Order: sequence, then C-alpha cells, then structure tokens
Amino acid sequence: MSTVSSPAENRIYLENIRWPTYLALLEDLGEHRGRLTYDQGSLEIVSPSKKHENLTKRLARLIEAFTEALGIKIQSVRSTTLNREDLRRGVEADECYYVANESAVRHRDDIDLARDPPPDLAVEIEVSRRVLGRLPIYAAIGVPEVWRYDGKTLRVSQLGDDGEYHESEQSVVFPALPVAEVARFLAQYATSDETELVRAFRGWVRSHFELG
Repeated sequence: MSTVSSPAENRIYLENIRWPTYLALLEDLGEHRGRLTYDQGSLEIVSPSKKHENLTKRLARLIEAFTEALGIKIQSVRSTTLNREDLRRGVEADECYYVANESAVRHRDDIDLARDPPPDLAVEIEVSRRVLGRLPIYAAIGVPEVWRYDGKTLRVSQLGDDGEYHESEQSVVFPALPVAEVARFLAQYATSDETELVRAFRGWVRSHFELG
C-alpha cells in the first residue's frame, strides 16, 4: 500500500485487490469515501481537494447552463460508479452525462453497464497527478467522449474505432458549443466568483445562439 498527498488532496494506492474486495469497499466506505478507480487488481482511492471540486462544479454548471438554454436533454449521473466485472475495471468520473442516450436511462435508479449504455460524456479535472490512468478504463467501458481540464487547458478526447482516445478541437456530444469558449470562462477561476461566472456564460450563450 502507498499513500500520496498533494495540497488538500490524499490518495491511497493498493495492488492485488480482488474484485469482491473492490465491491465491498464501494459499499462499506459509503458516499463519503472519495473516488475509487479499479483496474484489474489495482485500486486508487482519491479524496479530492477544494480546487478540484470547485473546478468540477464550475465546468458542470457551464455545461448545464448551455444545455438548459438550448433545450438539450441530458441526464447528469455525476460520480456514479461505472464498472464491469467482465473487464475487472471501474471508475467514478468527476461528472458524467447522458445526452444521445438520455432517454435510455431516464427512468433508471441505477446504472448497470451490463444492461445500460455508458455515459456519452465523462468529465475529468486533472489538477493533480493520479497513479492509475483513467482513459484506458473509459475506453474499455466505451465512453465516447472525455473532457479533461488541468486548470489551464481543456482537452476533448473522442474514442476512435481503434479503441484509443484522440484529441479534437470540437465536441461530438455538444457540436454547437465551442470548446475554446468554455476554456476561456474556466480560466476566470481566480478572478470570478461562481455565480458571476455562470451569469456571464449565460449572457454569452444568449448573444451567440437563437433561443426559443
């Protein structure tokens, strides 16, 4: 076992963890356990920092303000555990959304990837280094698009036919939303409060789109 600390963020890394042990930890540690990532016997538990959580919330609010303004149907499942026993892999995104597949899970109380499609979009805030890579897990699960923000750059990665993610300047999930504009608003982290940021973004959306 190893424990790594970064400013206001702690992580525990374990190896040789059996799948039933991983499932037991998900249940026993409860909702305040942090984020668990499991990859074929390796387990990482991360307790996110305040900055990590605030950037997560800001990006989520921008996505949700955009979809609300344009009437795009989404379902947010936040950090819902996404795992598959046949792959022996599991991950909890910082945020994730159903968009194209929103109607398929609209009335589900839980997500079962043996029955349900994966989310259309996963969001990752990468302000500190993780031990376990998460993109290979998302790829194995079949998440079509992942947004990653490191506090400076917003990267959009799309799953290709080769099973790998490839960076793109445009989102397929939200093709009308310029990624560069989202990054510009996120860059105001140190100078704008959250309410001011979302209000300004809503104003930008109103000025650039014909709203019904």
